[in-house]
Amino acid sequence: MSIFNRFKPISISLSPNVQKDDVILALKLLFQPWKSKKGSVIKELENNFKNYLGVRHAFSFNAGRSAFYAILKALDLEPGSDVLLQAFTCNAVPNPILWAGFNPIYIDCNTDFNINIEDLKKKIKELYDNSNDRRKYTILVVQHTFGLPANMDEIMKIAQENNITIIEDCAHALGTKYNNQYAGTFGKAAFFSFSRDKVISCVYGGMAVTNDDEMSKKLEQLQEDFGMPSLIWIKQQLLHPIFLNYIILPLYNFLDLGKLFLIILQWTHLLSKAVSRGEKRGLMPDYFPRALPNALAIMAQNQFNKLEKFNAHRKEIAEFYYKELTNTKFILPSKSTRPGLVDNLVDNLGGNIFLRFTVRHPKAHEIIYDAWHNQNTLLGDWYTTPIAPDDTKLNQMHYKVGACSNAEKLASETLNLPTHINISIEDAQRIIDFLKKYY
Repeated sequence: MSIFNRFKPISISLSPNVQKDDVILALKLLFQPWKSKKGSVIKELENNFKNYLGVRHAFSFNAGRSAFYAILKALDLEPGSDVLLQAFTCNAVPNPILWAGFNPIYIDCNTDFNINIEDLKKKIKELYDNSNDRRKYTILVVQHTFGLPANMDEIMKIAQENNITIIEDCAHALGTKYNNQYAGTFGKAAFFSFSRDKVISCVYGGMAVTNDDEMSKKLEQLQEDFGMPSLIWIKQQLLHPIFLNYIILPLYNFLDLGKLFLIILQWTHLLSKAVSRGEKRGLMPDYFPRALPNALAIMAQNQFNKLEKFNAHRKEIAEFYYKELTNTKFILPSKSTRPGLVDNLVDNLGGNIFLRFTVRHPKAHEIIYDAWHNQNTLLGDWYTTPIAPDDTKLNQMHYKVGACSNAEKLASETLNLPTHINISIEDAQRIIDFLKKYY
């Protein structure tokens, strides 16, 4: 390995999908303010999204959490209604539930990082046993974590038996399939994220989709009512891939200098944070919820055009990790399209897109620290607590420690390996070479 490659930073976050064409596009849009808010690309992106998934309606918003909030508002639930969701998630999921005036009820997860069916049944029974009004408990958020599909056969069966409405959390799962059907097309509605480290990215953005005509009318009205974010906020997002490409990542060659510069840019509000300080305490920032502005729709559409290439690359890198890490101390994600079934052949990863290649190891946190400080490699820490980021106030999320023991255990032994388009096989080999001392 050359000295240059030894010190070349490997990152799993920091807008990992950004390529040269994205940077050039962001630069052009900075100097085309007339394209910032209104424009034809918003509808173009929505139509392309509908056609890709095969759904009837799609509405864009300035974040996945804004899209989820719009879905919740469109359901016309009673104040204080309970919404079931899994632990081992980001605060961007419980927060819209809280903002809408509802109560999050947490379900434990399996070792495949998705919802635990038995705990789901148990929590539903507890809710119904404590109330005569079944109509109050109608919403279940199904998360397809890391792009691995949840067990939709069992979940749909439980939902039908208990009159539960399913909302799919597809923030990690654009292109994920279960039984050859796209994630996001099973429930009453679904939301997707175009945040900086998701399947495709425009730094901030999201989409709500549904086949329900009545819900679509409400979502359309909410999109209009939310209005557009400010020009300053839009330019803040456009600056992100530019600073990242020309300054932040190159400075990661000098370890903490790149991180320091990122913090300074965020502190001066030249760049945005992925999660605001207030959100870690259950508060809604003033830039949510909003519609997706045209400039960010252009950025999202540029990445949407590369979706199949992105996901094919993720699977190629995942294949490499499987090959290199099999029969080691690392516990690997299931290759099955349906949890509980026999794994597919190594060359058939089914419907999984592997947004990140998430593995388990008893020294996960030590490995993450060691990789950064000794290899200039930023491995992922989704998630080190049952609700991330790790400085989220769990009590403000209505989460009680001990409520989801498996999610808490996973948070102590999970680390993510990068699969994004800017990770080469050579980069992946460098990661494997580092991990060998933990075999």
